[in-house]
Amino acid sequence: GMIFIAIPFFTYDGPAETDDPIGDPLGISLRTEEFTVSKNLLSSGADALERIMSSYKELTELAGHTNRVYKMLYVFDECAHERYQRIPMILGEEYSCISMKRKVTLNQQAHGQIIESNDDIIAENVPIITPNGDVIVESLSLKIIPTMHVLITGPNGCGKSSFFRIIRGLWPIYSGCLHQPNPSNFFLIPQRPYMCPGTLRDQIIYPHTIDQLHIDDNQLIEILNNVELQYIVQREGGLNIERDWKDILSGGEKQRLGLARIFYHKPKYALLDECTSAVSIDVEGKIYERLKQLGISLLTITHRPSLWAYHTHLLQFDGKGQWTFEILDTKNRLTLKDEKERLEFQLAIVPEMQRRLNELCQVLGEHTIDDQN
Repeated sequence: GMIFIAIPFFTYDGPAETDDPIGDPLGISLRTEEFTVSKNLLSSGADALERIMSSYKELTELAGHTNRVYKMLYVFDECAHERYQRIPMILGEEYSCISMKRKVTLNQQAHGQIIESNDDIIAENVPIITPNGDVIVESLSLKIIPTMHVLITGPNGCGKSSFFRIIRGLWPIYSGCLHQPNPSNFFLIPQRPYMCPGTLRDQIIYPHTIDQLHIDDNQLIEILNNVELQYIVQREGGLNIERDWKDILSGGEKQRLGLARIFYHKPKYALLDECTSAVSIDVEGKIYERLKQLGISLLTITHRPSLWAYHTHLLQFDGKGQWTFEILDTKNRLTLKDEKERLEFQLAIVPEMQRRLNELCQVLGEHTIDDQN
């Protein structure tokens, strides 16, 4: 662009145009002024074009965020009016059966009943159906009372976390009847607890705010003692200090700080979803024992055998739509676990033993097992 606007300046051979015939008879000053103006206009135009090109990415991100917020508000509105219909996925002819199954599931209304109970959780023929229409469990019937501590196990995707969403009332009940306590009696601790902006005190009392705080600082420190985090107060500079807690705290510290919220809120039911995966076994046991002493019923999703001793009942999903709910025999289950691990170890060394046997047969000039077969 600069070259093009400079060509007339250097190659003009016509009559001179000047505003000062005596001081500037050749019009050099006027042409220089016009060249400078053209250069500034060219630079401004290039900057404007660059801003348009660079803002395209930001506009695309804004459009994406706007679309997601709209969909979220739309789903909230649909749920508020108890409409749970969604457009089925089109998977092609080879998946026509799956597509039709989802279509039937998604187009039915949620006719299940939710009845508020005093303490007990009672499910009567309640299916576990995801928002995508996948039927995880066709019918679930059980009763959980406050004196029970339930261990929930099963393979990935079998419905463990979905069970929490059903009893908490986050997902619709398409059939059956669910008796559940008031939502204030539940408190969920996920595997990665949310660390809110604010002080250390705000982390303990979340989702309460400072205006809703109903205990003093000494009691807050005692709560930190219950989860073995008393050292954080001195390390970080007190309960009033503000930090970026999600980056400062380790994974285990964040999980224990999440568990501290249970000691603060003291719900009837604590829904614990792999919330001690980064906590040492000894500290984990102390926390669970202290929670039980408070009279809180623990519903725990975990793969750790170390937690079996702190539960009274077992809810096990098999990943194929079947489930069992029974009294947990910790001693017998640990025995079976040890036997399973022993057999797995023995089976793992069989190929190595067979290879060594073949080597010995070759050295001795005898037939190997493969030759005999």
